[in-house]
Amino acid sequence: MLLSPFVKHHIMSSEMSPAFIETSNVERKQDLSEDQEGEKPRLDEGIEPVSKRQMKKLIKQKQWEEQRDLRKQKRKEKRKRKKLERQCQLESNSDGNDRKRIRRNVVHSTLRLIIDCSFDDLMVLKDIKKLHKQIQRCYAENRRALHPVQFYLTSHGGQLKKNMDENDKGWVNWKDIHIKPEHYSELIKKEDLIYLTSDSPNILKELDESKAYVIGGLVDHNHHKGFTYKQASDFGIDHAQLPLGSFVKMNSRKVLAVNHVFEIILGYLETRDWQEAFFTILPQRKGAVPTDKACESSSHDKQSAIVEGGSDNDSSEGEYSKNEPESPHKDKQQDKENSTESTMPSAPH
Repeated sequence: MLLSPFVKHHIMSSEMSPAFIETSNVERKQDLSEDQEGEKPRLDEGIEPVSKRQMKKLIKQKQWEEQRDLRKQKRKEKRKRKKLERQCQLESNSDGNDRKRIRRNVVHSTLRLIIDCSFDDLMVLKDIKKLHKQIQRCYAENRRALHPVQFYLTSHGGQLKKNMDENDKGWVNWKDIHIKPEHYSELIKKEDLIYLTSDSPNILKELDESKAYVIGGLVDHNHHKGFTYKQASDFGIDHAQLPLGSFVKMNSRKVLAVNHVFEIILGYLETRDWQEAFFTILPQRKGAVPTDKACESSSHDKQSAIVEGGSDNDSSEGEYSKNEPESPHKDKQQDKENSTESTMPSAPH
């Protein structure tokens, strides 16, 4: 049977349509995948690849966050363990000479010890800083003492306060201390005050714990000798000097820093022995010896000089020169040696 060309074309197209459709679908999928692959680089152009080091940091950060609760628990356990250790140490430690003394053995003294800071305008900044360090030492020693005193810091202001604000901001949190801007005469009754100054003719034999003892907070390298004695006399305040000469003979001038006087008083309150207090606190460079040993040494030197046929005048002069400078040059050397100390022997002005 003969078919027309139109019918033949229709039959052929109907027979080939499934294969044609399948082929076109495959080609279309390939085109889509190629388009997607071509688009991927364009999407990732603004994102930098992560390096191995960065990946490690990310992993560590994740682990750190996951272990936060565990670390918190460990810290709690550590604190509990340390607390138990301290309690055991306090119970087993009965040594009174230990630096960290058992606080239950502390007996507070009623004695008031005042550092008079009213000499701010007489000192340069360098000396103000030295005074600040000496006050820090006084505070620390009083906190550790078996018989801490009632500690006062009066006339607090000016350069000293500014230096403390800049270099020791924690002073505002100090405990067991009265820091006042007022003068000590405004805080304590006049009849209770005793000013410690080596220019006083009165020798302090014992400490009266009902009194308030004043230490001059002055570091001036002997430029204002006798200033505090004159001030105490003008105010009509009792004054005295420590009995240093009765117990100690020193090779250098008897100049003590503020903290040395403070610590000697703390030592006496603990031992009730001036000599022990002096020799516990005085720096070794002072060459301090007990007065009885110094006398024995002097007599021995004189006898040796006589036996050797020499004059005992040389020996006595040598002994004297240990305590009194022979020339202004030696005076300057001693001034330099004691540059960190307050001006007056036995107690600062």
